[in-house]
Amino acid sequence: MTKKNYFVIFCASLVILLSMGMRQSFGLFQTPISQSFGIGIAAFSLSLAIQNLMWGLSQPLIGALSDKFGSGKVIATSAVLQIFGLLMLANAEAVWELHVSTGIILGISGSGLTWAVILSVVARNVPENRRTLFFGISSSIGTGGQILIAPLNQFTINAFGWIDALIVMAVLMGIIIPLSVILTGRSDGGASSAKGRATEGLLQTLARARRHRSYLYLTAGFYVCGFQVMFIMAHLPTYLMTLDMPEWLPGMTISMIGIANLIGTLLFGWLGDKYPKKYLLSFLYFSRSMVFAIFLMVPVSPVSVLIFGGSLGFLWLATVPLTSALVGHFFGLKYLATLAGIVFASHQLGSFTSVWLGGLLFDETGSYTVVWQIAIALGVLAALIHMPIREEPAQAPQPQLIALVLNHLAPGDVIPGAKDDHRAGPNPNIDQFGKHQISKQRA
Repeated sequence: MTKKNYFVIFCASLVILLSMGMRQSFGLFQTPISQSFGIGIAAFSLSLAIQNLMWGLSQPLIGALSDKFGSGKVIATSAVLQIFGLLMLANAEAVWELHVSTGIILGISGSGLTWAVILSVVARNVPENRRTLFFGISSSIGTGGQILIAPLNQFTINAFGWIDALIVMAVLMGIIIPLSVILTGRSDGGASSAKGRATEGLLQTLARARRHRSYLYLTAGFYVCGFQVMFIMAHLPTYLMTLDMPEWLPGMTISMIGIANLIGTLLFGWLGDKYPKKYLLSFLYFSRSMVFAIFLMVPVSPVSVLIFGGSLGFLWLATVPLTSALVGHFFGLKYLATLAGIVFASHQLGSFTSVWLGGLLFDETGSYTVVWQIAIALGVLAALIHMPIREEPAQAPQPQLIALVLNHLAPGDVIPGAKDDHRAGPNPNIDQFGKHQISKQRA
């Protein structure tokens, strides 16, 4: 690796730091914005839920644009839209403007400034055998934004109000625009990709991913990650305020999560290059559920909340480098932003569910108990889902081999070596192609 590679990784980490630091502070804005508009928690919770949903649904498309046109253009455009969304929110006068700015604009533009796009930049600047480690380094530095951005937002909200706090955030997001010049480029599949995989088209790769069981298990598990993480980010500040905790505690707890996340993400990124990633992921999800359960059982105090933040932070986003590395291991780097974007879409569906459901149930019952219980159960389920994952590269189909096999099978015969019950059927195009190739080889 050269100095340029390290500098690119640093710049990529800085983008994640600013973007994720801003996003993971939105829970601090929930109460003051709701009080300012004279609305319940559910209304702005819906804005945050829409944000996470749009962030997730747009991620595969933004990833595909990054794979096709280059990451630099996507990052710069997304940063401009982030600034516009924050300024629109700061000047909002109606509830629909909250949904459009916070939900739609900040949601879609966030896709170009977070994991799928940024980690694909990191991936093409590091060797494959150290990929998980550097994913962990970038993720830990990036989520360290909680350490800096969350207390800054807490301070500016308390001192100047939520509107000025949003304007300060918009100015900080402007730093990303010049960084995008350094983060240009596209993935070409990587030197270690198999020849068939490197030349494979996007639609072919997506078709294989849809049938790849381990990829589907990974995608389902990441739904749980989103559910747990965004429930805490969006609703923990309100939960603590209902318990009459000090005003400084929510921001400090988010910072504590960020500090511990630095250690946890680095450690699990390093472990991911040495041990099976699926077992590490199972451990992380199960441990999160245990931390939630213990937190609910002990008396709540500032000390217990900070211990909870540190314990949860150690497990916080250590799932990201492990999950992203598995996607790259399965399919190579050529379409990593797209395929990782699909996995991240599942994460954001989980985020949408917990943010929206938390606000809805709180307004209806005055309690978050049911959502806490769901988060615990889903963590245990996710731990089990990851166990059957096979950490093997997905093999790209070889057209000539397929034609040769199909040419010697009658309709109804089982294709040898197929993991699923694929049976041969009449396909004139493939059969003619196969016969043509065989006849040329025998000539």
